[in-house]
Amino acid sequence: MRHIELMAPAGNFESLQAAIDNGANSVYFGVEQLNMRARASTNFTLDDLEEISRRCKTKNIRTYLTLNTIIYDHDLFIVKTLIKKAKAADITAVIAMDQAVITSAREVEMEVHISTQINITNIETVKFYSLFADTMVLSRELSLRQVKKITMQIEKDKIKGPSGNLVEIEIFGHGALCMAVSGKCYMSLHSHNSSANRGACKQNCRKKYTVIDQETGFEMELDNEYIMSPKDLCTIDFLDQVVDAGIKVLKIEGRGRSPEYVANVIKCYREAINSVAKGTYNKEEVVSWMLELEKVYNRGFWNGYYLGQKLGEWSKGSGSHATQKKVYLGKGIRFFPKAQIGEFKIEAYDISIGDKILITGITTGVKELEVKEMLVNDIKQDTGSKGDSVTIPLGFRIRPSDKLYKIVENKVET
Repeated sequence: MRHIELMAPAGNFESLQAAIDNGANSVYFGVEQLNMRARASTNFTLDDLEEISRRCKTKNIRTYLTLNTIIYDHDLFIVKTLIKKAKAADITAVIAMDQAVITSAREVEMEVHISTQINITNIETVKFYSLFADTMVLSRELSLRQVKKITMQIEKDKIKGPSGNLVEIEIFGHGALCMAVSGKCYMSLHSHNSSANRGACKQNCRKKYTVIDQETGFEMELDNEYIMSPKDLCTIDFLDQVVDAGIKVLKIEGRGRSPEYVANVIKCYREAINSVAKGTYNKEEVVSWMLELEKVYNRGFWNGYYLGQKLGEWSKGSGSHATQKKVYLGKGIRFFPKAQIGEFKIEAYDISIGDKILITGITTGVKELEVKEMLVNDIKQDTGSKGDSVTIPLGFRIRPSDKLYKIVENKVET
């Protein structure tokens, strides 16, 4: 069975640690503004590169810097500075679409991955970019049959990248899809002068519209669908077919989403990939994973274009369809290492025995547990309220900057 690299999104240190803790083989992230999530996520700074590299190296996790926006002349100095800093920090590779970025990375002998923004859809394009890159993300609009044809041709023709190894093919496995071809959209630019291709999409497509024929005045019946807002891609229910297509990297979308999203999705796909490798992958497991994936941010799920079935499955509503949501409770105060107990200051809402809680932090990552016992202002009680100091047995370290949330049911409109 082929080894599949599971690539996780990291929009901040909480998400980075969540990816590390839940079984990612690699992470991808943006620095400053020259990436496709420049507006949607916090993004790291140049000074964070060494810490990203250090954390990932301890777990043998590969690190990929995304520099995949359109580049103008005034960006070139920043591009070269970023790449030199990334090389010095021992970041594994650069994900690129612009030839200026590709050339700058090759000049410092840094590994290059071709972004899906290039829209690679055939073997001849793969051959061309093999002059510069070792890994290529195929266009999101291909079927698995088309993907497999490309991977088989790479093997047959022994197409190698600059490293001397066969070119590796990467595809998106889970997360948001865009109405445009592999994300190349100009709606936001035209309506808000905020270019999606510069990482500043305003997500016009996620809104509800009424479509009227200007000649006849006829209003199209849209069946309450958000006709430009696709459901999220999900491949976990046919992951065995994805693996059989010969890909080497499965990429999870979501640098603009929450740390618990990263933790949940990476955990599920890690288990699924391992299950396929062991030959134990089955329908019962898939049902269990789908229930878990539904708990975090999603717009509903479909299989994209991979299976060649009906095209265009659109969201039925705005925002998330997640079955759970988090409610902020308070923040960490101190940790007692010998007893493995954390103390929190409750700043909003109540916390009670039996509650499911979520703790996030830049070093802690994402931790989820059920409250089975606690002290409220040093007295054993069942409920703590705003203003109270609450101590809870954890079994893991927290930090003063960590945030405490309660996980509650989220009523989803259908």
